[in-house]
Amino acid sequence: MKIQAFAVTLAAAAFVAGAAPAASGLKTAVFAGGCFWSMEKGFETTPGVVSAVSGYSGGSSTSPTYENHAGHLEAVKVTYDPAKISYAQLVDSYYHHIDPTDPYGQICDKGPSYKLAVFTANAEERAVAEAAKAKYGKELGAPITVATRNAAPFYNAEGYHQDYYKKNPAAYERYRIGCGRPQALRAVWGGKEAH
Repeated sequence: MKIQAFAVTLAAAAFVAGAAPAASGLKTAVFAGGCFWSMEKGFETTPGVVSAVSGYSGGSSTSPTYENHAGHLEAVKVTYDPAKISYAQLVDSYYHHIDPTDPYGQICDKGPSYKLAVFTANAEERAVAEAAKAKYGKELGAPITVATRNAAPFYNAEGYHQDYYKKNPAAYERYRIGCGRPQALRAVWGGKEAH
């Protein structure tokens, strides 16, 4: 009985950490792009993406919270259908949702937890991420501050952060507009930014 209870506890912990296996045929990818509310919205409106979950990744603590996630980046775990969108297309979508030249964070969110990163699970993903970094550095004529990092455990953010843009649309729009996000992305991408 104790062994069975322990197995159930482990399974629950894996789900909370975001490590639950994806449905057959689906894949996951993790990106840090500043505020996870904006990243979650950006990916959930991308064709081929099944879901995006806000959370924390890249740090050493195993129980990060919004109030205490030092060392972790705000990130999103994206579940996608590779029959509808490739990993390379997903990385391209990520770039067009951010200012990849900002070394301090993203738009009005500055600080260590808002820095940019693509968490790669294998050599193929790393090659795609590095190729995108080189491509956009050349296209934008500026240093790209997106780090390519090895995949790390992902921890779901608190429930009130999930789907924030859906649950609190007026508050999210005030944040987005007040932050100057549309203008900042337009200045970087010249009309090719994602919405």
